[in-house]
Amino acid sequence: MRSRVAAITGGASGLGEAAAKRLAADGYNVAIIDVDDAQGQRVVGELADAGHTANYYRCDVSDAAAVEATAAKVESDLGVVEVLVSSAAMQPNPECVLDMDMAAHERMWKVNYFGTIHACQSFAKRMIPHERGAIVTLGSIHSRMPLPLPAYNPGKVAIERMTQLLAAELGRFNIRVNCIGPTHVMTPPLVAAIAAGERDQSKIMEPHALNYLPEPSDVAETIAFLVSERARAITGVFLPIDSGIISKDAFVTYAGGIPWSRK
Repeated sequence: MRSRVAAITGGASGLGEAAAKRLAADGYNVAIIDVDDAQGQRVVGELADAGHTANYYRCDVSDAAAVEATAAKVESDLGVVEVLVSSAAMQPNPECVLDMDMAAHERMWKVNYFGTIHACQSFAKRMIPHERGAIVTLGSIHSRMPLPLPAYNPGKVAIERMTQLLAAELGRFNIRVNCIGPTHVMTPPLVAAIAAGERDQSKIMEPHALNYLPEPSDVAETIAFLVSERARAITGVFLPIDSGIISKDAFVTYAGGIPWSRK
């Protein structure tokens, strides 16, 4: 188990960092792929202090050639990558379609959507000769709900569908591909924004069925399950980690009223 390798794009912070640490705890040697050198080296240092093997690789996932070179370097340094977590992404601000910044729109698609494709292409083709592998892509509740982020939102829809296509293509090589869909996750930046009064936690919580928002560790546990043998029959799925927001969002709009609220 100690010789198995996992590559995580966007692994220098947030959900990617949580996934890297969780997979390292399962015995994977970890490749942290990111553009934030300071944070990437911090994560590698923390993993090393915990007794794990981890390397940092600077790479802009929007650059297909850079991703290909990084995949080759990871394989040379650590060995065959059996797990890919594609979590590198840019986060937008709300805007309207009719007046959105098209240059920023294009950049987000290059990182979020094409970056996911580049990572899947470069690492999956290295898994094929070994007929073993598991890939987890990062979708979102945006994959299922129309929300006012006109670059990020359709991009997450596209990632879910691309995951299904990859699952169909790669299944014959015993490579599984699944997509997770987190809601708002209680990452340090969100926690800090709530504490500073910049975000209203009650408003964030309102559309969720559960009175709980996922922590990064909840997302990491789901990823660890999906890449494990416990999920060996699961591929091509979209798995929400959403505290029930996708279910409740439509439920509460029922014209007949909410049953438990009726007198």
